[in-house]
This record gives sequence, C-alpha cells and structure tokens, in this order.
Amino acid sequence: MPFAVLLTHGAARDLEEIYDYIALHDADHKADYVVEQSQKAFSRLSVSPERGVYPKELLSLGIREYREVFFKPYRIIYRVMDKHIYILLIVDGRRDMRSLLQRRLLDA
Repeated sequence: MPFAVLLTHGAARDLEEIYDYIALHDADHKADYVVEQSQKAFSRLSVSPERGVYPKELLSLGIREYREVFFKPYRIIYRVMDKHIYILLIVDGRRDMRSLLQRRLLDA
C-alpha cells in the first residue's frame, strides 16, 4: 500500500520561491520543469520511502529521523511517520545547510 506524501507549508513555500526565482532570472518553462521533477521525486517516495539517505549534517549529530532525496542541485528533506511522508524542506544544496536545517527542523 503506497504511503501518502504531504507537503508541509514550509516545503510548499520553498517550492514557490524556487519557481519564482527561476521564472524571474531564467524562464517560466525551466521553472515548470523544476516543479515537475520535484513532484516526480515526491511521488516516487510513496512506494519506496526508505530510499532516501540521511542528511549528512544531521547524521553527524546522530539524528536519523529525516531522510533526503536529490534533484540536483535541490535537496528534498522528508520524514516518514506511520503511512505518511512529510516533505519538510526543498532547498538548493549549495546553501548553508547546517544552519538552515537547524532553523527549519531542529528549532521547530
């Protein structure tokens, strides 16, 4: 039975900001492509939620409740709880991930 994939408000906002940035600085069709590919990555998680790896920044702290998949350069951070997958963060992996993960996941 497939898992339900749910975007948190923060992840939905991340996706909107990524779309807006690409559309403004490049082209709408490229922004559409990024959103479509991100959504494909989400849907693949519904049948294999454990396929993601532990984010190295969290693993170094001994935290193993979050996983991530990649659509380079984007990192999609999620958590599996019961039969639900919560997409928590969608971010350009070139950002300062340590402080971003602490602010969005650990301080929440």
